[in-house]
Amino acid sequence: MHVVATAGHVDHGKSSLVRSLTGTDPDRLAEEKRRGLTIDLGFAWAELPGAGSVAFVDVPGHSSFVPTMLAGVGPVPVALLVVAADGGWMPQSAEHLAALDALGVRHGLLVVTRADLADPAPALAAARAELAGTSLAGVPAVACSAVTGAGLDEVRRVLAEVLAAVPAPRAAGPVRLWVDRAFTIRGAGTVVTGTLGAGTLRTGDELDLATASGVRRARVRGLQSLEQDVASASGVARVAVNLRGVERGEVGRGDALVTPGWSVRTDVLDVRCPGAGEGPGELPGRLVVHAGSAAVPARSRPLGRDGADLLVRLRLEAPLPLVLGDRLLLRDPARHLVLGAGVVLDVRPPALRRRGAAAARVADLQGLGGEPDEASELRRRRVVRGADLRAMGVRVRTSPVAGDWHVAPGLLERAGERLAGLVAEHAAADPLRPGLPLEEARRALGLPDRALVQAAVRPPLQLVDGRVVAGAAAAQLPPRVERAVAAVLADLAGQPFAAPDAERLRELGLGRSELAAAVRAGRLERVAEGVVLAPGALRRAARALAGLPQPFTASEARRALGTSRRVALPLLEALDAARLTSRGADDRRRVLGDGGRPAPVGRPGGAEPPRE
Repeated sequence: MHVVATAGHVDHGKSSLVRSLTGTDPDRLAEEKRRGLTIDLGFAWAELPGAGSVAFVDVPGHSSFVPTMLAGVGPVPVALLVVAADGGWMPQSAEHLAALDALGVRHGLLVVTRADLADPAPALAAARAELAGTSLAGVPAVACSAVTGAGLDEVRRVLAEVLAAVPAPRAAGPVRLWVDRAFTIRGAGTVVTGTLGAGTLRTGDELDLATASGVRRARVRGLQSLEQDVASASGVARVAVNLRGVERGEVGRGDALVTPGWSVRTDVLDVRCPGAGEGPGELPGRLVVHAGSAAVPARSRPLGRDGADLLVRLRLEAPLPLVLGDRLLLRDPARHLVLGAGVVLDVRPPALRRRGAAAARVADLQGLGGEPDEASELRRRRVVRGADLRAMGVRVRTSPVAGDWHVAPGLLERAGERLAGLVAEHAAADPLRPGLPLEEARRALGLPDRALVQAAVRPPLQLVDGRVVAGAAAAQLPPRVERAVAAVLADLAGQPFAAPDAERLRELGLGRSELAAAVRAGRLERVAEGVVLAPGALRRAARALAGLPQPFTASEARRALGTSRRVALPLLEALDAARLTSRGADDRRRVLGDGGRPAPVGRPGGAEPPRE
């Protein structure tokens, strides 16, 4: 299927031409028929020789309805520009052409109508001169009369040639259907219509319904194209979509049905305005942004120039689902003036808070044309999720470095070099905690996720218990702490479960920080707050207790271990927690064998009997 939108001044015969080509009156409203004036978008279709199915979107030509006209032509790739032979080039002819040019419409047909009322040659020559220098320069032209039928066959023939040259869109691409009508059908519910520019819609699809108030999931209950029920439709096509679970008041013109995870719903964006005036103040501070079928008031902030183009920050009054490279139309409704195009360069731009931020932003955007490019986005953003790149319309080719994170080339290497210095600084400032915590490293490196810090760790750096350490630094203690720990181990050599008391620890200068460092270094084993033993103490205690008749009491355990109640009770609890012992309902315990099972009664440590 092909979709063609009309354009041209009011009362130049656009609707009559569509009616002659299709046999269907595109004017639907009673007021339109009474006044003979197109007020809203009209739709008709026909089978044209050499072109197949062609759907027409007929737009109003009156200056009061320019937003409606733009809603119709926004998503359509081909224009039928109509100029009356007896009227010639008129103000809305110029405004509609400016709109088509700003939207980048390059395929079209110039039709001079009412050739039965005046010589079409002057109107044709004037129109060709106006088209020169626009995106529609050089399009073919035909003169005709909808009343006599003269030239209509030529219109059909040339239009078929124009349509044959239009590139086919990607049927496998994502969907973004801008809604131009929404209504209710009894027994079916809410139906929306629009021009599907690319991708494929299917019944049963789940799409994001993006509105000014938010995004919600909607399911395609039914699908029609050219008034026929279909299971699927691929762009370019006119479609009517029956939505399940969406009330009529929840959707309207300017909303969009979008493939989930594709497009960014944004109200702040940076755009390039090709050839916008001669100075940075050419755009008004308030304007209207047209995208697809949407028209949203916006504030503009010129950033600076890139050659002949103006770079502008737009702040929309309502968010729109956009991707990089989208072509917007900027209009000043107060002056009834199309200001030009805005090519989307960034849908998630950084805030401009500091003096000079605008100039820095211009340097950042310099040379960008809006083509979604992964390398360019990674260079500017440094770190970004793959899902966010795809939502911006970028084709992701690289592999993530951690989770779904993609980074600019060389970033992790540079982060690793900085990390080594940060670890050394931290160790010098706090020798009892030589490892740099991951969260502290993340903040210092300006990375959004700890996983990226982990990905930046390279030998001799290593991760130990959530901290980044240099080589064997985690096992090293300051000399004075090492001497104190050696004294504790000497005390424990003869009585391995007689943990030093608080007075002894103070005498040795082992406070909470020093003990924690010794435990992290593996030089001591912590049983409870202020109770430390030699490494491997829990296993040795379990072996010693396995020699007792099972089960045993806490007192029996204390005597067997040769220690005090201060140490025995927390030691037994630590053994329970480590599943080396099991505590019964009568507070007696038994040593557990392999796999957490009780050791056989009467056999120390659960040893197996000798085998013959």
